[in-house]
Amino acid sequence: MLCPYRYSQVFSPLLPLSSFDLSGYYCIFNEFNQPIIQLQTKVLTTMFQILDKTIIAPGVTKAVFLAPEIARSRKAGQFVILRFYEEGERIPLTIADADPEKGTITIISQNVGKSTKYLEDMPVSEGILDVVGPLGHPTKIEKYGHVICIGGGIGIAPIHPIAKELKAGGNRVTSILGGRTKDFIILEDWMRNASDEVYITTDDGSYGEKGFVTDMLNKLAGNGEKIDCVFAIGPVPMMKAVSDLTGKLGIPVIVSLNAIMVDGTGMCGACRITVGDETKFVCVDGPEFDGSLVDFDQLTHRLNIFKNYDTEAMKQYSEEKGNPDCIKKRAFDGTK
Repeated sequence: MLCPYRYSQVFSPLLPLSSFDLSGYYCIFNEFNQPIIQLQTKVLTTMFQILDKTIIAPGVTKAVFLAPEIARSRKAGQFVILRFYEEGERIPLTIADADPEKGTITIISQNVGKSTKYLEDMPVSEGILDVVGPLGHPTKIEKYGHVICIGGGIGIAPIHPIAKELKAGGNRVTSILGGRTKDFIILEDWMRNASDEVYITTDDGSYGEKGFVTDMLNKLAGNGEKIDCVFAIGPVPMMKAVSDLTGKLGIPVIVSLNAIMVDGTGMCGACRITVGDETKFVCVDGPEFDGSLVDFDQLTHRLNIFKNYDTEAMKQYSEEKGNPDCIKKRAFDGTK
């Protein structure tokens, strides 16, 4: 059935009336497939200007674009939904940084599907069709004491604003950054500015200490460091390992499950997970949860459901040699 509070919560505060025209309408259907609401609203095709786009690691893109209202209102832990062209898929990405004075937000994406690869390949002059946000519950920033912020690979991007706000809130922030190799340690300068101490680990030992982020966390705890809370964002196996370790150490842990989000508004149900004995939707109830209560086995299973679809979409994109015109043509005329 329709969830009116979710619909109004997500859309009505975000897009002012001036952003719409009345030339078309969309219908919302109930469980019996009957139209119950007709919204005579269609977003005008005003592109969000991309100011800068760079490759900061293999398959990792940093994009800075104008979104003044979002830049002024966003808080650590929140995300936006991007759509690059008409009928394109909507992808949720965490806001890695924002400049309210310049009216810009920064997002970091990894090529795991067609749309993120398209972001890497698209010309800066093209702009982004739709940007909706900020969405999700902000990180709970309070005076914890000594906080460990752990970012694994692309997870370093969303952990950055959290570390930044925690430090501004009077906490001592120690950050642990992990990656397969040195090339995948991103935003190191940003993290050093947002932290009191930074430790780096790589799987192959090419930078920092050889090993995993959990090895460094265990080492710090073993050295007698008093740790009051841990925030961890990265691949699901990493977050599970951190949660298992903090459970043994008796340290509270917060994880962000943004990787499983699809629709980003609570309507599709793809990000449904179990936290303790409750069912939660990552995009509207999170994206942050108590890591000790998350059912990571279920989360891993749900993530794997979409792998074949992503692989097929990337294959089509590769066959078209990344030509945006081919993608748009297929989106408009319905060809596959």
